[in-house]
Amino acid sequence: MNQTLTEISVRTSSHTEMIDITRKVQEAVSRSGVKDGICVVFVPHTTAAVTINENADPDVQTDFMKEINKIVPWEDGYRHMEGNSAAHLKASMMGFSETIIISNGALLLGTWQGVYFLEYDGARNRRVYIKILGC
Repeated sequence: MNQTLTEISVRTSSHTEMIDITRKVQEAVSRSGVKDGICVVFVPHTTAAVTINENADPDVQTDFMKEINKIVPWEDGYRHMEGNSAAHLKASMMGFSETIIISNGALLLGTWQGVYFLEYDGARNRRVYIKILGC
């Protein structure tokens, strides 16, 4: 079995932000040489997450972040002394990893899908790990 691990850096510039990392993930797959297998995208942070969502209309990103901020407001009487409980909650709700099938050397995403890094406690320098397992 062929496998590689790639680390990419993501620089966020806002407190909450949704950043398309699809191209960087695909580049890691291409560099690996794996034609068929699995790609796992993992975020090693407790106040950031990863998801797959539409990447054709940027208004989807705006709507997504607006609604998640309504569901989990920044200020809501949380007890966590660092003051970023909302970020921890949002990250856990969205999840820290995504698994994507690799077919013919490409991420097997739907026509409108992209891979997104979700920042909930920025601005920061973040890491994302990409593990590629080839058959």
